Amino acid sequence: MIPAVVLFDLDDTLFAHSRAVASGVAAYRAAHGGALAAADDAVELARWYALEEHHYHRYLAGELDYREQRRHRARGFVEPFGLDLSNDVDADDWFGRYLVQYERAWELYDDTLPALDTLQELRPDVRFGVITNAELPFQRSKMDATGLATRIELTIASGDVGVAKPHPRIFQFACQQFGVEPRDAAYVGDRLETDAIGAAGAGLTGVWLDRKGAATDDEKARAAASGVRIVAGLGDLPTALSIQA
Repeated sequence: MIPAVVLFDLDDTLFAHSRAVASGVAAYRAAHGGALAAADDAVELARWYALEEHHYHRYLAGELDYREQRRHRARGFVEPFGLDLSNDVDADDWFGRYLVQYERAWELYDDTLPALDTLQELRPDVRFGVITNAELPFQRSKMDATGLATRIELTIASGDVGVAKPHPRIFQFACQQFGVEPRDAAYVGDRLETDAIGAAGAGLTGVWLDRKGAATDDEKARAAASGVRIVAGLGDLPTALSIQA
């Protein structure tokens, strides 16, 4: 039986965030020109991802506000090229011009809407929601631009709740908003600890979306120990959610 409520992570689960980042970084570097454009593509993209991971987690931990983490990412990225973004206005402007390129590449994964359709066919009264570690306005803009907003009943953002995944309170808060017990909800996300194990620890059915098929034996063992189901794509969700625990 498909759960009454199926909740999802947004970035790199329903929305192709990493793909948009890669396209945005490449386009912005090309438009920027000079040494930034001439540098090695793979190296610079890896640096950008590392800066995003580091400073975004500082934001989630409360060390930086949302705009500050963007400024730190911009400054860290251009520092090897001798560019000075110490002025906040300059850093905001630089990141804003990157965002233009990032937003042009926004799209859902090909399996997102078909998966929602299939789940709804199997359980017509199923309800969908999103829990995201981010600021709600920016995440809503992604959902509006890609047409996802019309399919999602509620979007819960850590910036509004005051705690971030994997804290159990954000998962439990989402269930309260839907008026269901955690046992009647599932949560699907691309991060094992933050998404799937965090959800399972809060009493939901946790599903880890391993699109790259890169799960290690240790990760598989940790998933199994937490009762987490693993899927390679969203098309596998109906089968995974129908398995009895």
